[in-house]
Amino acid sequence: MTDPAAATPPAPGMPAGRTLLFAVAGGAAVSNLYWAQPLLEEIARSLGVSTGAAGALLTVTQVGYALGIFLIVPLGDVLDRRTLVPAVLTASALALVLVALAPTFPLLLLALALVGLSTVAAQVLGPLAGDLARPQERGRVVGTVVSGVLVGILLSRTVSGLVADLLGWRAVYLLAAAVALVLAVLLRRAVPRLPARERIAYPRLLASVLAQVRGLPLAQVTIVLSAVNFAVFTMFWTALTFLLSAEPFSYSLSAIGLVGLAGLLGALAARGAGRLHDRGWSVPATGAALAVALVCVVLAGPAARSILALLPVIVVFDVAVQATSVLSQTRLFAAAPQARSRLNTALVTANFVGAALGSAAAGALWHVGGWTAVSAGAAGAYALALLVWLAARHRALAPAGGEQPA
Repeated sequence: MTDPAAATPPAPGMPAGRTLLFAVAGGAAVSNLYWAQPLLEEIARSLGVSTGAAGALLTVTQVGYALGIFLIVPLGDVLDRRTLVPAVLTASALALVLVALAPTFPLLLLALALVGLSTVAAQVLGPLAGDLARPQERGRVVGTVVSGVLVGILLSRTVSGLVADLLGWRAVYLLAAAVALVLAVLLRRAVPRLPARERIAYPRLLASVLAQVRGLPLAQVTIVLSAVNFAVFTMFWTALTFLLSAEPFSYSLSAIGLVGLAGLLGALAARGAGRLHDRGWSVPATGAALAVALVCVVLAGPAARSILALLPVIVVFDVAVQATSVLSQTRLFAAAPQARSRLNTALVTANFVGAALGSAAAGALWHVGGWTAVSAGAAGAYALALLVWLAARHRALAPAGGEQPA
């Protein structure tokens, strides 16, 4: 049988318009996971349940998303993405309409679980962008797509609140459904026809996700570094909410949301991080980004006395976190062209687990020692990540074959 990697056709390239469309589609898709966050109280009131019970809406959405990552994203390695991406977006649109029309809380829970399951277009588009991009532009292209996803996450809560104030919470989901359908049509036209891929039975495809990681030391190290990075990022931002809600800040939720927009600079920096990969600096740049993040979480301790001191730390920290994220994803895409979707499945799953652990750690550390304990825990995690990077940078993280240096 022909080696799929050897049979990979030359990449047709990613023009600026297609790259922008991928970025917008990825941001719009991932936003579906976060529309409900600022709407919980209004949803609870409209359906006659407590705000605490409404919190389950976020949980079922995330659980559905985790299942979608595992069950759907690997299909990108075997199916025609020109069909798969519009199909996923159309399914997501239907689920969003069900949310908007749900008459009872149990049906809303089910509909949001289906939204989570189907809203994985961003994780299919990332590997597809890696396939279509030429090696010398892959980092820039993937970085741009990731930037779109990050901007979607950051803006989703703001947009959701504004639309709900004007038109009600159900309108948020109807508008999101309309956007998903428009993007499905546009992407059907924008994604070029690609050669048929190796056929793999679905159960074997799912099992091969772990097999791909086991057979690639670069993937193992990269996924560990990325998971730690996401864990600390989630821990930092979760605890930051605690910090800004308490004395001496006592900020409102809207004011805390405005502080969160500082993360937009980190999202915009993602494209620049991709260019570092294109120049062959992925490994040293990853080490530098981890070191900068470590310095930031250390400085965040004393900076917590003043928002003017804290804001620059937040901005630089977000830039370092997003740079690490983009470099990790691009390095994986360069390592195994025939398995990009499966490796992305493993990466996103690890990040998801890391984020969950980071959120739990934030509460525990805050209870033990407040912001100082959170800062110390974050510094310890990044110190361990740097040790892993130091041990692996010359061997496990070395670029493979004829790929662009990573």
